[in-house]
Amino acid sequence: MAVRRITMSLGSILVATALTGALGACSADTDTTGSTDTASSSDSAASSGSTADSGFVAPRGMPEGKGSEAADGEFPRSVVHFAGTAEIPAAPERIVVIATGQADALLTLGLVPVGAAAGSGAEAVPTYLREQFPDRAADLDAITAVGDRSTPDVEAIGALEPDLILLNSAGDDDGRNYAAFSNIAPTVVTQGTGLYWKQDFALLADAVGKRDEALQWLDSFQSDAADVGANVDTGTTVSFTRLNGDRLRIFQVASFPGSVADDAGISRPESQQARDETSQDISPEELDRADATWLLYGVQGDPAELTDMPLWPTLGAVAADHAVSVDDDAFYLNAGPTAARVVLDQLQQTVGS
Repeated sequence: MAVRRITMSLGSILVATALTGALGACSADTDTTGSTDTASSSDSAASSGSTADSGFVAPRGMPEGKGSEAADGEFPRSVVHFAGTAEIPAAPERIVVIATGQADALLTLGLVPVGAAAGSGAEAVPTYLREQFPDRAADLDAITAVGDRSTPDVEAIGALEPDLILLNSAGDDDGRNYAAFSNIAPTVVTQGTGLYWKQDFALLADAVGKRDEALQWLDSFQSDAADVGANVDTGTTVSFTRLNGDRLRIFQVASFPGSVADDAGISRPESQQARDETSQDISPEELDRADATWLLYGVQGDPAELTDMPLWPTLGAVAADHAVSVDDDAFYLNAGPTAARVVLDQLQQTVGS
């Protein structure tokens, strides 16, 4: 196949082993751990697919009323999204992504964007994607940075002559970016925030003609998550904690890493069981609220800023050598399917028995 930033789909390799079903989503905000602190609860979860949503915090199906009626690979297609309807005349070859996790989602489907925005203090192409897709190194190097996610460079985006732009509604409350981008190319808006990474993945995949492929990937992922959870000892809890500058937080069930643990049925400490908010800010004097059997922590900056806090050595997880530094980009900044696989693999390696 000619190198036009699209090669054989990674998802097509997975189809042979995947189950059939439905699911999807992505993320927004500087902390897209799913980490805008306005994340909604499971009350808004869509229900479709082979696995019931009941009891799971992250919606597992296509957003109600969204997507297209076209079959995978069929173009032109009309895609209903969170800001309107996009008419996509042909399979996109020059895609620009604005929201965190959307480059991840495209790569999971075997596609590479030509342009990508970055979160504050982060790179347009995070290290974990380079590690997970080493065979796409040259394509990843060729991605053009198009500014910050909150203030993307419209002129730079236009210069790339995209045939599809992907955006999250979270972070574009006034619709200004959507209006500008729609004048450049068909633009599809997903919901955003890490809680909705599954449904956003499905909607994004629909836009590029790979919806069923994404749903099969997600079914396979959820089956694997259940297997991981089945090997976790009863009573084991996992804590997700992040330090970004002066902001110290514990992440709840309704967060990106929280949704992965929820898929696996892994318990959370009492301080992290909320299903209607993404995270809670805590002070260094409240660090004990981050304690659990296992503590998976991320730091944007020097890890010592967290591990040198006075209460750090008093935590049970630290004393048991169960405090694990994790990839901050994958856990707390990029809510995409490959990041979810990184989180699940880390849970299997640490929490799993």
